[in-house]
Amino acid sequence: MEELRLLSTTAILGYGFAQEAFEAGLERRPHLIGADGGSSDPGPYYLAAGESFTSRMATKRDLRLMLTAAVPRGIPVIVSTCGGAGGAPHLQMMVELTKEIAREASLAFKLAVINSELSKDVLIEHVEAGKVRPLYGLPQMTPAMVEQAVRVVGAMGPEPYIAALDAGAQVILSGRSTDPAPWAAAAIRAGFPPELGWYAGKMLECGAEPALPKREGCLLATLRDDHVELEPMHPEQRCTPRSVAYFALHENSSPIHHHEPGGMLDTSACTFEAVSERAVRVAGMRWQPAPYTVKLEGVAARGHRVVTLCATRDPVLQAGMDAYLVRAREIVAEKAAAFGAPAETYTLGFRVYGQNGVMAEREPMPSGQRHPHETAIVAEVVARDRDTAKAVLAIARTTLLHAEFPGRLCKEGNMAIPFSPSDLDLGQVYHFSICHLIEPAHALSLFPIQYEDIGGLHASHQGHRERVPQ
Repeated sequence: MEELRLLSTTAILGYGFAQEAFEAGLERRPHLIGADGGSSDPGPYYLAAGESFTSRMATKRDLRLMLTAAVPRGIPVIVSTCGGAGGAPHLQMMVELTKEIAREASLAFKLAVINSELSKDVLIEHVEAGKVRPLYGLPQMTPAMVEQAVRVVGAMGPEPYIAALDAGAQVILSGRSTDPAPWAAAAIRAGFPPELGWYAGKMLECGAEPALPKREGCLLATLRDDHVELEPMHPEQRCTPRSVAYFALHENSSPIHHHEPGGMLDTSACTFEAVSERAVRVAGMRWQPAPYTVKLEGVAARGHRVVTLCATRDPVLQAGMDAYLVRAREIVAEKAAAFGAPAETYTLGFRVYGQNGVMAEREPMPSGQRHPHETAIVAEVVARDRDTAKAVLAIARTTLLHAEFPGRLCKEGNMAIPFSPSDLDLGQVYHFSICHLIEPAHALSLFPIQYEDIGGLHASHQGHRERVPQ
């Protein structure tokens, strides 16, 4: 095959993309249309709760455009990390939405659903066999850690997608996946070197992010013999050697080494050449095979979270804010202990915006050089149960509002509180308790695939059919 054309619509399904850019991409006759459906960036809550951080309405709009364009043309569609986090409820959410769109638009296709949520029995079996190791300085995984987890997913590589395409699936919905894996799958299946597929995937995983200026466009990657060519489909965007090289640095601990299931993509020798005013050719990437591992993401409950927001523009209080908050903690600890909530039953945190609310103790600017005219405080309590959290936060809020401080002139409230009720109940709070690598028996063993014919057998595919080549 001389070239493979891959069209990415958006960074995350539900974030939106310009219809004119999508239509321009369709005119280029892509062999595959896809979008990432999620990310771990919004934190552990969504994986644990089985909820999406994008709205159903916005997700349906994006997916409907993709399906109604691709299915009649016979172009496969892949949505990875469905529902925001890729767990079983997230995947089911996307399956239901896909079927709804198919009914409304009278579409018929073969659907593949790839699960990535792992059972505790499977995880414990691998732990006991010594097939799991930690990342980022975390402790070794134990059966107790597995039992405490609310949900654990594995980030699949390209092999499940290849299997689904080989089985004739036209729409593929997957659980948690490495972001480039669907695109790498299409390239590897079409006979291209893995380094081209993985590099294309790194570019396509966030839609038109490698292009300038930033907007909701679509990105076309064209793979040929020894290079990848990248071009945005929105007429007002362009790719430049700098914008493409810059994007390759994102979300990775190394600027040149990108670890994926089964190997590492090395971009240290990449060359970037502008082949037009809008397109860039990249060559020189290399793929280094490695033992096959899958990254695990797991979440466990920490307690119940409540927060309150308040702010001040009192320059005397702002100047002594650090000491003020130390004293506030002491008052809260004393009063909370008196009603049965000793310090070990909760955590109390203050985020001081205008001082160091973003960076906390890592803030590089010395305190003496910070001169905001307003300072906002987010007070947060996490406790073992809702009642304790609310009780401790109520004391913290009252303390911030009325506590004395040296030079205090105002004898009323120290803080302005923007809302009534003042305290916001954020519910159960979770943390990432599992971030490990697992060695599966083989690349497909953790990711079962289910197939279903949607819409009966009366599908009529009009126009050209750009199926992913084998």
